[in-house]
Amino acid sequence: MKSFKSLGVAALLSASLAACGGSGGGSSEGPRDFVRAVGSSTVYPFATAVAEQVGKQGGKSPVIESTGTGGGMKLFCAGIGSAHPDVENASRRMKLSEFEQCQANGVNDIVEIQIGIDGIAFGEAQGGPDIELTPQHVYEALAANPYGEPNTAKNWNDVDPSLPNIPILVYGPPSTSGTRDALEELILAKGCDSNPEMVRLKESDEDRHEAICTQIREDGAYVDSGENDNLIVQKISQNPRAVGVFGFSFLEENMDTLKGIPMSGIEPTYETISDFSYPGARPLYIYVKKAHMGPIKGLEAFVREWPNAWGPDGYLKQKGMVIAPEDVRARNAEVIANMTTISAEDLK
Repeated sequence: MKSFKSLGVAALLSASLAACGGSGGGSSEGPRDFVRAVGSSTVYPFATAVAEQVGKQGGKSPVIESTGTGGGMKLFCAGIGSAHPDVENASRRMKLSEFEQCQANGVNDIVEIQIGIDGIAFGEAQGGPDIELTPQHVYEALAANPYGEPNTAKNWNDVDPSLPNIPILVYGPPSTSGTRDALEELILAKGCDSNPEMVRLKESDEDRHEAICTQIREDGAYVDSGENDNLIVQKISQNPRAVGVFGFSFLEENMDTLKGIPMSGIEPTYETISDFSYPGARPLYIYVKKAHMGPIKGLEAFVREWPNAWGPDGYLKQKGMVIAPEDVRARNAEVIANMTTISAEDLK
């Protein structure tokens, strides 16, 4: 009976894909003949490089859209069929709530693939004040209500007398970005929890702890600069007193005009991100709808190209990707070979 059920689901899926058509619902032209990926601006250049390589092998190049991880998850989880993306690029892991939203909309079989490592890097212009920060500094400078009190800090030395007497001005990603999520989880929350009272609050009232520890001020000290990390690079290049927050690959590509800001005394470098000693290090992922693997032309080629690209001799290293350890690459190559899906338990 199970095999008949699977065949029935496959038939329904094929009908759904055919009904959805090429660019949106309502077309009767059949499934799309190209891959559509959405999500992280950090993963965007890596996914674009893989897409270009697939295009060279024949067929249409996959279309890669930079929507931010959070925005991409909403699109990815909206449903099955050609009207919906096949792949989500993510600079953080899928949240359980996002997985549940996918399930509610019929996106049941999701393959999670770690493609490499990146870090949220803090940078300033060459010729900047050589500021050195800690997660606690960043939290006290950027939190809307540090430790539950309104933020009154105007200059960096209001946070710590050892910091420069210059206005706090940080250009960073929007709330839809996985880089913003990483900023909140890896830096702000860590800085917040340097206060023992906040640690106790987390145990007694997790929602209030999250609000106090991760909500960013909106009075101009932090400037939401959209999903384009290159725009942040441009802004701090033009303003030596400003600080930028972006994916490490963007810092590495612009070392002629920028320099990394040490975090807790650790410089953001390939080595410190690779071994996770830098506080902002994080894995990068793509998520794939297993149900689209057959009907969407080119999807299998796109997914199976990643292991060719992500190794020490692969072309993504030249694009700035920090290569994952060998065991991680081997495990995820096996995930691709078997198209192993994740469950809610995996995300808890």
